[in-house]
Amino acid sequence: MSLTILFMPESAYGPTNNCIGIGDILRRRGHRVVFAAESSWKGKLEALGFEEDLVDLAPPSEEEQDAGQFWKDFIRDTAPEYRKSTQVQLETVTKPIWDALIDGVKYCEPQLKAIIERVRPDVIVEDNVITFPALLTAGKPFVRIVSCNPLEVRGEDVAPVFSGLPADDRSEWDAFRAEYDRTHREIWTAFNEWVVAQGAEPLPDLDFIHEGDLNLYVFPEITDYTDARPLPGSWHRLDSSVRETDGGFEIPESLAAKDGALIYFSLGSLGSADVSLMRRVIEVLGTTPHRFIVSMGPLHEEIELADNMWGAEFVPQTKIIPLVDLVITHGGNNTTTEALHFGKPMILLPLFWDQYDNAQRVHELGYGVRLSTYEFTDSELTGALERLLGDTGLRERLAAAGEEIRRRDGLRKAADLIEKAGA
Repeated sequence: MSLTILFMPESAYGPTNNCIGIGDILRRRGHRVVFAAESSWKGKLEALGFEEDLVDLAPPSEEEQDAGQFWKDFIRDTAPEYRKSTQVQLETVTKPIWDALIDGVKYCEPQLKAIIERVRPDVIVEDNVITFPALLTAGKPFVRIVSCNPLEVRGEDVAPVFSGLPADDRSEWDAFRAEYDRTHREIWTAFNEWVVAQGAEPLPDLDFIHEGDLNLYVFPEITDYTDARPLPGSWHRLDSSVRETDGGFEIPESLAAKDGALIYFSLGSLGSADVSLMRRVIEVLGTTPHRFIVSMGPLHEEIELADNMWGAEFVPQTKIIPLVDLVITHGGNNTTTEALHFGKPMILLPLFWDQYDNAQRVHELGYGVRLSTYEFTDSELTGALERLLGDTGLRERLAAAGEEIRRRDGLRKAADLIEKAGA
């Protein structure tokens, strides 16, 4: 039976790419796949074979915007705050992100109701961190995807989300939770009241999103927290969810002709907008005997690469990671899980949100090295490179783990579960 499936991803590359990957499988199985994405994605999803019925999260700009431009601008404007601790960022970064998300939810609520009336979906899939009441009150099976670190699903025996605190040291957990309550209680209370007024159920305490009828999260078993925080039966882990829509890639001749390990460097579409940080990392990497493929991001014209590098504004990440020996990343959930999917060690330079949690988890389990993003020394970065590249045992363990993650095929598992939810 052909289903009509409505996807609503967050207007950032990570969740949108995750939905593209799953949606592409469903589309190829004969289902009608419609994206209620944010309007800056206009034309990009249609080009991949999907229907678009887009929303505005704020009054439309008179100028055409790049995909996800709002968040790129936000990250650029708040970049100085990333030098502060995760606890301080609760007030200066995390809360403003929630404020912006809440504004977007309220603005697009009538648009979403109209889209649901037009599309008449059999199942609704949201990959976001915040509730949209229209998706819950439509009377259709609701699927929630978590393509952030799964500490988003809280528990007393796991570190608080957004903290980047270690699993084996609880000394700072309570203080972080108390500060989250202090900085977020008022906005959560007001948002919860609005959500209920739209006809949805009350939110869980201090959470900004409901559970779905079906809940999927993207995180490999080897890094998961379920031993300390078991999840109920409505939750299903996707060990990875790697889209198959990226184009091909061949190592450029300028790098293929050189010696040295091949390394991928990306701070994501948002983190790469911090040009000073990009320049700092590139300066240090340029002194090493290795070769680098660089995802340069939206401000690529302001970034100059060293002689041992090749890069572009956009690169087909899922085709590059299998070719490299190591990944240097901001710790976004897509890049982190894709590196594990292909069995690659990581150096992590987290900036905000759940990136600290991913970086800490990879570090404490020994699959990579977390560095202080703005305070690392040259020798710390180059030393981490040499240690990880030289650790044959780690590379073999990760290669075996990657084979198992790929065998589990989270992409098709997600499609199967969504089909079952809509049947």
